[in-house]
Amino acid sequence: MHPIPVILIFDIGKTNKKLFVFNEAYKVVYELSTQITELKDEDGFPCEDILALSNWVLSSLDTLKKESAYIIKAIHYAAYGASLVYLNEKGELIEPLYNYLKPFQEATKNSFENKYGSLDEISLTTASPYLGNLNAGLQLYRIKKEKPELFQKMNWALHLPQYIHYLVTGELASDITSIGCHTMLWNFENHGYHHWVKEEGLDKLFPALKSAVGLHDSSAALIPYLSSFHEPFLLISTGTWCISLHPFNETALTTSELTQDSLCYLSFAGRPVKASRVFSGKEHELGVEALNTYFNKPAEYFSTIHYNKLFHIDENFTIEDLSCFKDFETAYHNLVARLVRKQIISTNLILANTQVKRIFVDGGFSNNEIFMNMLARSYSEYEVFAAAIPQASSLGAALAVHEKWNTEAIPNNLISLQYYSTKTNEKGIL
Repeated sequence: MHPIPVILIFDIGKTNKKLFVFNEAYKVVYELSTQITELKDEDGFPCEDILALSNWVLSSLDTLKKESAYIIKAIHYAAYGASLVYLNEKGELIEPLYNYLKPFQEATKNSFENKYGSLDEISLTTASPYLGNLNAGLQLYRIKKEKPELFQKMNWALHLPQYIHYLVTGELASDITSIGCHTMLWNFENHGYHHWVKEEGLDKLFPALKSAVGLHDSSAALIPYLSSFHEPFLLISTGTWCISLHPFNETALTTSELTQDSLCYLSFAGRPVKASRVFSGKEHELGVEALNTYFNKPAEYFSTIHYNKLFHIDENFTIEDLSCFKDFETAYHNLVARLVRKQIISTNLILANTQVKRIFVDGGFSNNEIFMNMLARSYSEYEVFAAAIPQASSLGAALAVHEKWNTEAIPNNLISLQYYSTKTNEKGIL
C-alpha cells in the first residue's frame, strides 16, 4: 500500500486539544486528542499548562512522522484566541500562559484611560469592545504595569496558534486573524497597530505578519463556508456563545453596535468580518437544569421534544417562576423562544440592510428542532439552514493552505444543509 499525501492540523481548544490528519479529499483519516489539567498562575487563577501542551504537540508530531501510511505535505494550526505566549531573547518559553478570563484590575483600566483617553474611542477604531483580559493588547499592558520584572524578560509575544507554529518550525511570525480579533491592537482604519500600542512599545514584541502560520479558530471555522458559498450569507455559530458572523457586511462598527457586544474579526484574507454575540448556550444550560429540577426530568429530556407551533409563548418567561406552566414541554418551548428573541436582536445588529438571502446555523443549536423552527419563522424572508460540518476550525485551517499542499480540487460536499421551511415547518435535505 502506497503512503497517501496528507495535511496535519493541530486544533487547540480551551478544553480539547486535537490533531487531525486530512487526506486530499478533506476526509479525516487519523486523529489524536487529549485534555490537559489546568495549572494556577501566581495569583491562584486557573491557566493553561503550556509546557504540557507543548510536550503533547511535539510527541504527537513524532508519532505521525513515524507513521508509514502517510506523506506529510503540510502542517497548519488553529487555536483559541486572546491568549499570548511569551518568549525571552533566547526564544525560550516564559510561563505562565495567562487565562483570558482572569479579572482585569480597575486601577489598570483607569491608568490606561488616563493616558490614552476613553476606551470607547479606541474600541471603535480597533473594532474591539472593552473586554479586559479578553483584549490581548490589554493583557500585555497589564503585565507591563503590574509585573514589570516579567515584562522585562519578554522579547516576543505570540498568539497561541503562532506559538504552536513556532514550536513545530522554529519560525517567529504573527497572523492577522489573531492580531485582528478583539485584541484592541489593530487599527482597522489605518491597517496597522494602533498608536497606543506603538507608544507603549508593544508592537516590537510581535514578529512580522505572515500567512500560513496558524489561525484564530473562529476565523478558521468560517473558511469552509467561504469556500463553499459565494452568494452573501450570514453564519450563526452556536455554542456557549452564539456568534453571528457576516463576512459580507463591510460597514464600519458604530458605538451603538459596540455597546451591544458587536465587533469585527479579520479573515485570513485580511478582510473585516462583522460579528455579534449572545451568551445563549450558557443560558440554555442553566434553563434546562431549572426545568429538569422543577419537572423532575433527566438531563437530556429536552432533546426528545419536538417542535409544536401551537404552544402558547409568554414573552415574559423566566426560569425563576415556572408555576404557570403545566408541563416541561410548554416551559421548554418558552425557554427556547426567549433565546431566539435574543438571537434575533443580536443577529439583526449586523444583518440589517445587507444583501444576505441565506442564514446558516452550525454548532449545538443547529441540532435543536425547536430553536431552528422558531428562528426560521422569525426570518421568513430568508432561507434558514442547519449546517453540519465536522471539525469546522480544523477543516478551515486545512483549506486555508489548500494551494500549498493539495493538487486536487476542493470538494463541493464539505457541508451538509438541512432546510427549515417556514410554510410547512417541514425539513428538507440539501
